Amino acid sequence: MLSGAEILCSGYATNGGHDEMCAADGGIRNHWHYLMNSLHEIGAAGLQGRREEAWRLIRENDVTYNLYGDPSGMGRPWKLDLVPLLIESEEWRVIEAGLMQRAELLNLVLQDFYGPRNLIRKGVIPPELLFSHPGFLYPCTIMPGTNRIAQETRALTFYAADLVRDSNGQMNVLSDRAQAPSGAGYALENRLVISRVLPSLFRDSHTHRLANFFRTARQSLNNLTPREGEEPNIVLLSPGPANESYFEHAYLANYLGYTLVEGEDLMVLNNRVWLITLEGLRPVDVIMRRMDDSYCDPVELREDSFLGVPGLTNAARLGNVCIANRLGSGVLENPALLSFLPELSKCLLGEELRIPSIKTWWCGLPAERDYVLDNLHTLVIKPLHPGLGFRFRFGSELSRNELEDLKLKIRARPHLYVGQHSVSMSTVPVLAKDGLKPRHTVLRSFLVADEHDYMVMPGGLARVASVDNSLIVSNQAGGTSKDIWVLATEPEKYVSLLTERRQAMLAPDKGGEVPGRVADNMFWVGRYAERAEFFSRLLRLTLQFLETGEATESLAFKQLLFAVTNQTGTYPGFADQNIVNQPEMVQRELLSVISDGMKTGSLAQTLGALLFAARSVRDRLSSDTWRVINDIDNILRSLANITPQQLVDVLDELDSLITALTAFAGLTLENMTRGSSWRFLDSGRRMERALQIARLLQSTIAPVTDEENETLLSDSMLSIVDSMMTYRRRYRYGINIPRLLELVVYDESNPRSLAYQLSRLEEHVTALPSKQQQAGNRSELERLALESATMVRLADVNRLAAAVNNNIRRDTLDNFLNVLASRMTSLSDMLTATYFRSAETPHQLVRLR
Repeated sequence: MLSGAEILCSGYATNGGHDEMCAADGGIRNHWHYLMNSLHEIGAAGLQGRREEAWRLIRENDVTYNLYGDPSGMGRPWKLDLVPLLIESEEWRVIEAGLMQRAELLNLVLQDFYGPRNLIRKGVIPPELLFSHPGFLYPCTIMPGTNRIAQETRALTFYAADLVRDSNGQMNVLSDRAQAPSGAGYALENRLVISRVLPSLFRDSHTHRLANFFRTARQSLNNLTPREGEEPNIVLLSPGPANESYFEHAYLANYLGYTLVEGEDLMVLNNRVWLITLEGLRPVDVIMRRMDDSYCDPVELREDSFLGVPGLTNAARLGNVCIANRLGSGVLENPALLSFLPELSKCLLGEELRIPSIKTWWCGLPAERDYVLDNLHTLVIKPLHPGLGFRFRFGSELSRNELEDLKLKIRARPHLYVGQHSVSMSTVPVLAKDGLKPRHTVLRSFLVADEHDYMVMPGGLARVASVDNSLIVSNQAGGTSKDIWVLATEPEKYVSLLTERRQAMLAPDKGGEVPGRVADNMFWVGRYAERAEFFSRLLRLTLQFLETGEATESLAFKQLLFAVTNQTGTYPGFADQNIVNQPEMVQRELLSVISDGMKTGSLAQTLGALLFAARSVRDRLSSDTWRVINDIDNILRSLANITPQQLVDVLDELDSLITALTAFAGLTLENMTRGSSWRFLDSGRRMERALQIARLLQSTIAPVTDEENETLLSDSMLSIVDSMMTYRRRYRYGINIPRLLELVVYDESNPRSLAYQLSRLEEHVTALPSKQQQAGNRSELERLALESATMVRLADVNRLAAAVNNNIRRDTLDNFLNVLASRMTSLSDMLTATYFRSAETPHQLVRLR
């Protein structure tokens, strides 16, 4: 009788190479039986449900991996297969020992490359292999005795190796990752998702846990500090939200407890690195970098880089800051180095390599070049760096002309190319819609230096090809990931950094940990969220008029259409009477304002800007808030597919969007501490709401019309600002313009009034960190906020409601709103100049902390 595992795998057909689950005779390997039996018991429907749950968790947590040039943009969800890759503990010990040896070897090589260069002097390494590689950065050469950190610690703090198993079952290193190895955060997220959707299976499998790896990483970074006896200030340096693995940067910063920064958040002053915050400069001791080293310093490295910190190289050279991994470590990713590692291991360690590299021939040596040229059709050709136009090419897939063209390139500059043996990578089971399918896989294992050696993450990140029989395994090529379970012989103690007891350290959010970039993005998150909500309410009401057909020929409806253009700034739009008078053109323009992401000012463009700003500060927002942001993202994707024939159906999407934006506002109001981050977010919200109310009043109430149209416009105005119920409860009979203005302009108890917005803005501005040192004096920013609030408080609603100029417009109201809008713009510009552009004006930062 067949077991559950055998039934589940009955249609699983391997391609004849090594398979991680099935042996050569087709039988299931012993350590896979329990997993397969358990998955069989769950059943096909149950597995589909678990897969959907995993997908939901990934979407809710906004786990993304950005593909460059992909239409999904920065919101592309991370791909995770439900079936983990299993490795026995005994085999893992062998792999672990080999990886530790390799990391130590590469550390010694790196120290020699930027130190005495004995390997070149002794002829072990040809000089052109080192000096022709763009990863070798001469300004990063360590001068003897100038850097205590470099002398007392390992140069290579983090390291990752891409492993493949050949047809004989032997593990080989495909490539080394030594600059800023990515994937450890994704491995942790994979583990959290899989352990949640398969909780009992994970628990009963006795899988080695990952938290110890991250605990060691944090301790190792602490030990790098140049300031002894003090708690180090450690930051994680990211290229920004456009980077492919930005999710991981924010995720690790949160998990490890570090401040996530970009290059503009840091500056070098007196050969020290400082974090630019709202209250002044804070010293930075250790930088955990997540960008290529050449981009880190536009002064000494790559002069066209806008991502780095000018002067960072010199600060590191003098030992005033430690960077992990150190600048220049990208030279270890030279694929030509693989062919020299066996000899290097004997020379530096006196040992044979425990895990071999994929057989590699460097064309810089004549004999190896000739071998590559003679066997080009059977090898994988790689350039020494991506700047040569491609990452790799399979010779077997090239035409005769392509092979000849490649030969010419190799002959012209042979030292820039390597040939590698085309290994038949092992396969792993992937859960597809029609059952388990074998796909080729690459394992990425992660290591971190500790006090005495290197620690290996038990497992790591498995990447799987996107289609059957493909040897291209890459996340950028659309590949899927897997969790890796290293099976322990007995249960492991639960460990988590989130519950780790440490000495409490004060890190207040009163400006000290809020860079100007973060404050800027928080401010615009508030503005874009409020703008999107206001647009949604206005567009929903306009579509409701179209759906019912009521008053669509009235002056009030045409004025409402003009309000759409005026609020969104999508001119000419409905300011063009030719469009207003043609129903088909009206629908087409409304659809464009709603769903055209390329139209400046549209609802879709505003939502895209909101998502971009939110992702730029994702480490500052809670997981619950991110679930709402993902709902907004999903609605934005739905809006992009709306056709003119489905325009009325947009009402449901707008209802959902308003609900999501309201939930976002509620979460930020109730869940965020009242520090500077929240104050800037709420300031942006209040400022935007004041501007939108002012513009809407100009479009709907300032024009003087007949009683019927004025009633329609007043009702519309109150509905959009969500004050209709309050008005009807307070003023039971009809619409009265002075009373409407009293509620919407003057009443500070109404959270939708102008007075309320200006009062909150005044509070926030007063509470922000002061940039002026004169005691007892108000800053220009405080004066402007106070004047604006006072202007609204002193407003005479009867004068504002009075019609002049032949009863065509309420000019007093118009002038009042124009002055208020101008003050709001000035207040925004002054906030920007005072707080958000600190990196451009470091002389304003007078306090060193």
